[in-house]
Amino acid sequence: MANNGKSSWLKWLVVLVIVGGVAGALIWRHMNSGDTGPQFQTQEVGRGDIIQAVTATGSLAPVTNVTVGSQISGNIQKLYADWNTPVKANQVVALLDPSSYKAAVSQAEGDLASAQATLELNQIEADRDDKLFNAKLLSASDHDTAIANLHQAQAVVKIKQAALDMAKVNLDRCTILSPVDGVVISRNVDIGQTVAASMSAPTLFVIANDLTKMQIDANVSEADVGGVATNQDVTFTVDAFPTRTFLGTVVQVRNAPTNYQNVVTYDTVIGVDNRDLKLKPGMTANVSIIIAERKDALRVPNAALRFHPPEVLAKDVKTNGASATSTNAPDATAANGPGAVEAGTNRARGGGPGGGRRGGGGPGGQWAGGAHPHVEHQPVRTVYILADKNDPTKLKPVQVKVGISDGVYTEVLDGLSEGDQVVTGLSQPDSVVGGPPSGPFGGTRGFRRM
Repeated sequence: MANNGKSSWLKWLVVLVIVGGVAGALIWRHMNSGDTGPQFQTQEVGRGDIIQAVTATGSLAPVTNVTVGSQISGNIQKLYADWNTPVKANQVVALLDPSSYKAAVSQAEGDLASAQATLELNQIEADRDDKLFNAKLLSASDHDTAIANLHQAQAVVKIKQAALDMAKVNLDRCTILSPVDGVVISRNVDIGQTVAASMSAPTLFVIANDLTKMQIDANVSEADVGGVATNQDVTFTVDAFPTRTFLGTVVQVRNAPTNYQNVVTYDTVIGVDNRDLKLKPGMTANVSIIIAERKDALRVPNAALRFHPPEVLAKDVKTNGASATSTNAPDATAANGPGAVEAGTNRARGGGPGGGRRGGGGPGGQWAGGAHPHVEHQPVRTVYILADKNDPTKLKPVQVKVGISDGVYTEVLDGLSEGDQVVTGLSQPDSVVGGPPSGPFGGTRGFRRM
């Protein structure tokens, strides 16, 4: 009984091995029969909106930010403002201990009184000496001395008056006033703290003039700043509100460059309306500056602009007046057409017509025909379409003029029509692209997505 069961199990095992071997042999024969050709991925040319933007980061700040300091040294006696306190212009926000400054005023008043008394005495003596001199009872030398003493006393009175005025000014400076209407966004001192004013005034408060109007100082790279101009629309997000998109407008593109680790950027000021007070100073903004926009434009996916057939297939492609081996040449970074900007701006959005850094002036990134550098040319790119709808293995290159890009789609100005099927990729056996052969039961033979 045991031997019969074991024999039955061995028979089934032999049958399974034979069936598996036959199936594997059939699959191997089918895969090496050469009947399977390359399978191309295509996408239809359609219409849609294209927005080309430059991305950057920056920080939010009030348009007017006033630092309130102290011109004199002393202890903080009282504070009348705190964080987030609304204040008005000339409102008292802090008070320094005025004791020593009151004493200085009293001393200056005494010095002035003494100087005035000396002046009165010298005035009387000068008048008496003048009468004696006229009566020829006083020498000219003594008369001149009396006049000089009078003038000196007058000068001393002016000096003491100025010292008194200065003492009073310092006493008034013990009362710290707000210079503008606004909101206190920073308080740097506490009651009892000593502030020392020496070479620079210590900061007591920072007051934002109007938090309903803010600005972003965005750092735009030198490759992208050429397309940025005033009054362009801006969208941005902040981490505090990841699902909300805020709006702004470019107010100024400053000419002063900033060089950090050999990266040159330019400060771009963006005005922001903050009526709901959701945005706070110091927030990091991820900015997208809209430099070009097309509504209902004829567009082609960027994958079609990047695609070119492998060398083993390129020799069979009908060139249609253009060499297939020259596809996607350096003309990928040529300057854009009317309304477009340098192709370098596309880099910030993950690519562009060529994913290049900067635009040139014609095919190969050079200025064609001796044109001046400020003349912009429409870049010409090569895409592939199926040469015969009934034969999906034959390709035909088509030269197209392209415009702006949003990193996913590129505007088509000429060369294609709506509904055309452009090739975006390739799925094919490894043998088509020269892959290594493999046996019927192992290896990597099969279809591969290009």
